[in-house]
Amino acid sequence: MKRATVFEFYRRLAELNPEPQGELEWTSPYTLLVAVALSAQATDVSVNFATRKLFAIADTPRKMLVLGEAALREQIKTIGLFNTKARHVIALSQQLVDRFDGEVPRDRDALETLPGVGRKTANVVLNIAFGRETIAVDTHVFRVSNRTRLAAGETPLEVELKLEKVTPTPFRRHAHHWLILHGRYICKARKPECWHCPVIDLCPYRPKTPPPKGSDPAPLEAIGEAGQ
Repeated sequence: MKRATVFEFYRRLAELNPEPQGELEWTSPYTLLVAVALSAQATDVSVNFATRKLFAIADTPRKMLVLGEAALREQIKTIGLFNTKARHVIALSQQLVDRFDGEVPRDRDALETLPGVGRKTANVVLNIAFGRETIAVDTHVFRVSNRTRLAAGETPLEVELKLEKVTPTPFRRHAHHWLILHGRYICKARKPECWHCPVIDLCPYRPKTPPPKGSDPAPLEAIGEAGQ
């Protein structure tokens, strides 16, 4: 995309949803870190369902260690891969206590040394909890970036680096939220809902998906409200 087109792409998404929010529920950098770690290959809805009760009794690394791995597994058993995730959460909680005095580090390299924490998770925590202009590339961001040619790449890291390069400064803080929500609610994997896409004329994807018969295109205002 040309620079002016990229700016307009983000401008339209920002106009519809000026302050996009992540859909995981959290109360501190630690609970956000745990929620993001639990969300791998799981929906935000399923994670929130489990963590509402979990964080009521274990919302710090020390409380999580007191809870223990067996009890944690019981709390998150409705989430996919819960055995592995429980092991990682206990291990990362132990390392936070031992190495960081129970605090979540504000450094990506340090975050990535924690069990079960990869670059995407680190970027989410840095962006949401600490206000850093990081761009976390999940499946939605990867798909939207390639399909629209906003930042085409063969790997999440390649897409991330290209997005960092092309995303205009005014939009860097919320870039990954806009792209995630766009991919989750409009530019879907199996059948993108092109008929109510706010950037349809900027996107080279073909063929454009027509609206279902007998349906009215959703107003753009409703799209902007999705995910808030």
